[in-house]
Amino acid sequence: MKKDYLEELRWRGMLQDHTPGVEDLLKGGPVSGYVGFDPTADSLHVGNLVPIMLLVHFQRCGHRPVALVGG
Repeated sequence: MKKDYLEELRWRGMLQDHTPGVEDLLKGGPVSGYVGFDPTADSLHVGNLVPIMLLVHFQRCGHRPVALVGG
């Protein structure tokens, strides 16, 4: 069963507001979403966990996550 991404984030307390039209876009079929990380530190930290978890839920809901690492 495919989950609704925005409802999943609301249930988890991870979403307060969103841009108008996003809900229709996400329900229209798989879309791509990305998160970028700047590797200037020696490692990732706990602050990186939220965007990583957003990508995990994004994929579980049938969308295409992309993680970018650049400098």
